[in-house]
Amino acid sequence: MLSCSIPVTVITGYLGSGKTTLLNHLLHHEHGKKVAVIVNEFGDVGIDSQLVMDADEEILEMNNGCICCTVRGDLIRIVGNLMEKREKFDHIVIETTGLADPAPVIQSFFVDETMRSKTQLDAVVTVVDAKYIWEHWDSNEAQEQIAFADVILLNKIDLVSAERIEALEQRIRSVNAFAKLYRTHNCNLEISSVLEVKAFDLKNALSIDPEFLNESAHEHDETVCSVSIVQPGVVNSDKLTTWLNQLVQIQGQNIFRMKGILNVDDEDRRFVLQGVHMLLDGRPGRPWKSNELRRNEMVFIGRELPEAELKSGFQSCLV
Repeated sequence: MLSCSIPVTVITGYLGSGKTTLLNHLLHHEHGKKVAVIVNEFGDVGIDSQLVMDADEEILEMNNGCICCTVRGDLIRIVGNLMEKREKFDHIVIETTGLADPAPVIQSFFVDETMRSKTQLDAVVTVVDAKYIWEHWDSNEAQEQIAFADVILLNKIDLVSAERIEALEQRIRSVNAFAKLYRTHNCNLEISSVLEVKAFDLKNALSIDPEFLNESAHEHDETVCSVSIVQPGVVNSDKLTTWLNQLVQIQGQNIFRMKGILNVDDEDRRFVLQGVHMLLDGRPGRPWKSNELRRNEMVFIGRELPEAELKSGFQSCLV
């Protein structure tokens, strides 16, 4: 019965747009809902679940690749397992990798019997980076994410001019004229705008892409890759700053996304590093546990990245 179906929100958006920021906002807002979270990553090292701050909710992580390809079987399996603990939560949020075409994710809710009978796709929420979306506008993934959105967050509006925002809204409306559109800073908005909004419409999805339910219709930009670094030891903060500044000057246009959980100067707390192209942000994260092995984990996602140079550059920052 429909009343027994659990609502599911899919959060999508290109690399670095603010999806994890929105997820943290959803998890820490007093909305009275128990939320189960599925996080998907593009790369070998799972970092996103560590970026979700002190969440009590169950966070399930998949990092085998794109959620819309080989991992879809895992997604269906995980949702099936969640249904065995149905009484522990009343909403599922799926955060896709920034390189995911949302169409195959949405397909899962209609091609699999468990998904179709026990869940109800509530909305596809797409976060758009107001500063950097222009550089990725021509990518299939960025356009598909906007086209299939039921709710669009035009995020990081503090980084661009009002004229730029107006132009971007017009461009978005040329792709998707019907989605609810909100201007946000740090993805800050009313939770009721993104959870249980009952906005998804299969007919609308089929009008965007008549091949939408065809499971084989899906392509990737093969020049986009990820480089993962996992290294024990202590990072010297001065060396790290120097290396990162040099790196973004040389490779900034090719590095779409950078994420790191680092042991900097042997501090008591993790150092959380985030980067989008030329923009870098670093701040203290959760405390290290006393019995925890401190290791440094970094993921770079971009086009034609020099893996050997990235690894040797990071190695030079270690004490």
